[in-house]
Amino acid sequence: MNIRGIPFIFFVLFLIVIPAWAEGVQTEVKPVAANGNSSVTSAASAPSSAPLTEHMLDERIFDDRIMIRGYALKIATASKGFLLAMINDDAAPAYRKAAAVCVLRERFADQIVAKEKILVERFLLRQLERAASPFVQIEIMHTILILDRYRYFDTMVPAIIRKMDHYEKSVSEQAYQAVQSVNQAGNNRSREARIVFNTLRKMFFLTRKKLPHASPDDVQLKRKLELLRWSIKILGTQELERLPQEVINLL
Repeated sequence: MNIRGIPFIFFVLFLIVIPAWAEGVQTEVKPVAANGNSSVTSAASAPSSAPLTEHMLDERIFDDRIMIRGYALKIATASKGFLLAMINDDAAPAYRKAAAVCVLRERFADQIVAKEKILVERFLLRQLERAASPFVQIEIMHTILILDRYRYFDTMVPAIIRKMDHYEKSVSEQAYQAVQSVNQAGNNRSREARIVFNTLRKMFFLTRKKLPHASPDDVQLKRKLELLRWSIKILGTQELERLPQEVINLL
């Protein structure tokens, strides 16, 4: 055996084995953060969900309104029994319940009389106590008012008016439209105007310090002032003396 060739053989093996070993080690090493914690790097590289913007929230609310209207059209020809069953279904989504109450009011409210009216009123009152969705609550209160306006006006209308201050624009709009619909269906009675006036007066007294700084584009404030003017027109201008000065300045 040629001893002189042994160093040369070891040199060749060194050139072949060492680079391959080094490459294998690199493939097994995980990236490590500056503080030595590899989980930090993996967490940083994971995709993060973008925060919801106001526009995205408005789109979701708008979609809820579209869903209610769309489903109301879908069940527009449903029977009274079907609508009552859907309203009573605790597993039904809120938009379906709201749509069912809306269709029940528009199609069958005038036909529900005598003993059936008493039963339906009790049924809707129970549903109102259980309802968590403001959409469903407003639809139920509006329907109960149509069934028995005189009996429930002093309890349902103030509750709907207070919903006009809801933080969701769609709920506020729905409440305003419900009150307007009820007022337009009436005969401008002083009793009803008094209830509307007293409700708004209390609300304005609670927020009178904020009124001088209110934005001229505040839609909720404009709607409440519109209802207030309606009530004063029926009751008389002497009611202005019972309002805070901050409100009078806006009328």
